[in-house]
Amino acid sequence: MEAGTLLRGAIYWSFSSHSQRHLLQRARLRRDVLASSSNPQVIQLRAKSRLLSLLLEFTPSDFFFSILPTQLQKSYQGPKPKRDLVPDWVSNNDSTARSLPIYVGGASLVAVLVNRAVSGIAPVADASSSQSRADLLALGLAVTSILTGLVWLTIKPKSISVVNPLGVECRMISSHLPDPLIAELLWAWESLSSVTCCRCLVVVYDGTCILQIGVAAESPDGEALAVDAARLTEGSVYQGVMKSGSQSYLANLSLYPGRSELPFLPSNTQAVILQPLGDKGIVIIGGDMIRGFTTADQAWITYLGEKLDTTIAKHTISGTPLKIQDRV
Repeated sequence: MEAGTLLRGAIYWSFSSHSQRHLLQRARLRRDVLASSSNPQVIQLRAKSRLLSLLLEFTPSDFFFSILPTQLQKSYQGPKPKRDLVPDWVSNNDSTARSLPIYVGGASLVAVLVNRAVSGIAPVADASSSQSRADLLALGLAVTSILTGLVWLTIKPKSISVVNPLGVECRMISSHLPDPLIAELLWAWESLSSVTCCRCLVVVYDGTCILQIGVAAESPDGEALAVDAARLTEGSVYQGVMKSGSQSYLANLSLYPGRSELPFLPSNTQAVILQPLGDKGIVIIGGDMIRGFTTADQAWITYLGEKLDTTIAKHTISGTPLKIQDRV
């Protein structure tokens, strides 16, 4: 319905502009005729030539669309987004929503007691009375509602915020890498650090750490702690990722005992993504927020890993030490 209205409105606008143009041309014709020479032959010749040009440009569709109903000439108005009133109200009034069961339960409890008092029934509960059984059930529901409200007020979700990584800035890359591969790795780092919560990136391929960039853990001498590729590849975290062949997302790194196998990451790294590079390498991405990587980020990192694997596979990586990259 709305698409049809849009189409008709667009068609009308297109052809109505033509109609207005023809009207202006007719007015200009009349003005030229009045302003022309008083010679009847000149007037007639100019009128015929201008009229012929108008007839050649004018089409029946111009007349048809110029008489469209007024309601079809209105501009298109797209669909308005729906609003969920209840979720919006709860999110804007969190404390009130949490205490609402207490108010409901308290009001229900008072209503049951008042009903018991004014109904003329004995205040002592009688198991043989249907009214007493109904009152006991209502009292139980009211007390349950009050307890639920108290639990909601006591338990509040932990706020998730960005954490500044504790460590030193690191920009190290394996020696003797081709310039295209260096550009590809740096592009991956710039992309991840710009659009995700990534704060450190480590790439290990064929038993060699070819890239360590971002914030790294601080060594005893105050420098960035280098990645021990041999120890990393022997650990259970690396072996599990390579065995599964799929991405592993540690949304809250503090809850995983395998974090001890990643000592080169900042001590307060919140989340980690382990992305395999084929069957020869792995990309380790550290984030500064718990559950900071969205589903779209994870899917994009998967494709990014495939791209890096294809690029790195074109070059032979030898076991060379790390050095500070001075070409960046």
